[in-house]
Amino acid sequence: FESPHWEQVARRCLACGNCTSVCPTCFCVNYEDRTSVDGLEAERWRLWDSCFTQGFTYIHGGSVRASVKARYRQWLSHKLARWQAQFGTPGCVGCGRCIAWCPVGIDITEEFRQLQLSAAAAASYPIKD
Repeated sequence: FESPHWEQVARRCLACGNCTSVCPTCFCVNYEDRTSVDGLEAERWRLWDSCFTQGFTYIHGGSVRASVKARYRQWLSHKLARWQAQFGTPGCVGCGRCIAWCPVGIDITEEFRQLQLSAAAAASYPIKD
């Protein structure tokens, strides 16, 4: 989970949310309660959101994931590790939309590969191609 590579990718990432906006498996939302001017009616709206926005994890005066590093790590580990454990399949379908829409050219497949290599080096075991 901890790797110096997270810091390297965070320096390049703009946290624009393009990757999550075009991903067919991303489903983060925010809820807003909207009340009429007279206060007699209220609606709860579910709005598309991104885990890359700083306000997404804002709770009681602070963001749980304030840094780009923390948000990118959460997104990638959720997409490629926890999703597998939860649903039995990876959260990435390999469509390449996140790569195509990234304004700085971050390639999720290459980032995952680099993380595998650094984990393998730390644990002293080989990675299979």
